Amino acid sequence: MVRPHFLLITHPVQGHINPGLQFAKLLIRLGGCVTFVTSIAARRRMTESNALDGLSFSTFSDGYDDGFKPGDDVNHQRSEIRRCGSQVLTDLIVSGANEGDPFTALIYAMLLPWAAEVASGLHLPSAFLWIQPATVLDIYYYYFNSYADVIWNSSNDPSCSVKLPGLPLLAGRDMPSFLLASNSYTSALPSFQEQLEALEKESNPRILVNTFDALEPDALRAIEKFNLIGIGPLIPSAFLDGKDPSDTSFGGDLFQSSKDHYIKWLNSKPKSSVIYVSFGSLLVLAKQQMEEIARGLLDCGSPFLWVIRAKENKEEEKEEEKLSCREELEERGMIVTWCSQVEVLSHPSLGCFVTHCGWNSTLESLVSGVPVVAYPHWSDQGTNAKLIQDVWKTGVRVTANEVGIVESDEIKRCLELVIGGGEEGGEMRRNAKKWRDLAREATKEGGSSYENLKSFVDEIKEGCC
Repeated sequence: MVRPHFLLITHPVQGHINPGLQFAKLLIRLGGCVTFVTSIAARRRMTESNALDGLSFSTFSDGYDDGFKPGDDVNHQRSEIRRCGSQVLTDLIVSGANEGDPFTALIYAMLLPWAAEVASGLHLPSAFLWIQPATVLDIYYYYFNSYADVIWNSSNDPSCSVKLPGLPLLAGRDMPSFLLASNSYTSALPSFQEQLEALEKESNPRILVNTFDALEPDALRAIEKFNLIGIGPLIPSAFLDGKDPSDTSFGGDLFQSSKDHYIKWLNSKPKSSVIYVSFGSLLVLAKQQMEEIARGLLDCGSPFLWVIRAKENKEEEKEEEKLSCREELEERGMIVTWCSQVEVLSHPSLGCFVTHCGWNSTLESLVSGVPVVAYPHWSDQGTNAKLIQDVWKTGVRVTANEVGIVESDEIKRCLELVIGGGEEGGEMRRNAKKWRDLAREATKEGGSSYENLKSFVDEIKEGCC
């Protein structure tokens, strides 16, 4: 049988590329080959460690070949991604067919609904890769199907709760931020609406979700007309099924430098003692909030590893931007500009993860069995924090003051709750280990995610024969 050849495209930011690349590796392990389409800037950020037999890349310009920077026009970038991305997909599909090496299917991730139109116009099967939890997809679906007013009202009234079919009771702060009155990213919501409307027009939409059956059993079945297929967690193999011990990285990053210094430091710390603090690749915290986090860490007294990213423009830090207690912080813990997050979370010394609750980070904490202090900011993060605290019970969510700042006393309280020896912390640690074992079970041969993805690939292969 001819080896299936998948065309895969994701939005060109690190948080989308990482699970996309892990998905490509899974398809290759199941006997396929993959052409990964991304922007020139995103490809430049990937290291050569991404070289893999069966994986090739094709790039296009999104108008920001030197990288998207704060202040750049996000609407212009999205328009260029659509225009140039459509053209490169069309060219690849047509040339593949003409040269006798046709693609078997197109797989496209969120924020790219136009990709399905390209595939449909060229009679190529397609599937949608949803890289956030099934719960969030369900919420968007309900918003555009009769629940918009209910969800909108909950964002204006903190005491108002919303019960959506198949989902836990939700408050306004648990909703994806794009649905809230405070949302300033107006270009995102129309894209989700366009995506869902396109899926509803398909007779048999294929929706692959970066989750696993045991983690979101109700959410995966909540929408009758959609078949949501759990194929995650999309995490490097070394931390899941162990089939490829060399697969320890995601998509690569310009900041991947030697990790000997922080791994050596972690090796020197007692088991389950270290607090790891990281807020992802996009979030920039206000100086006041950074000061509160610093004071909370110092007051807690546990060793910590804190990722504070270097400025994108490589400017030197101004005096007024420097943390007032930086010297004391570096005496008590370690501050780095980058680290291999899955390797850090898998280290025996890790006891707690302070996270923005991006879905990649959330899954990495679950796979590693590390309880969290949840500090969500936007997009799906509030929903993820709700699931962490109230559904999976693997962490505690911080509460901000009336001006939106999480104060040092609150940070200290949450840290001590998670990393301390009390009953609540003990339950979080036990639950974290339970979900770790279930996640690894799902991805093993015979596990739910493995079998779900294998069935999808087999179906695609049969349809092309």
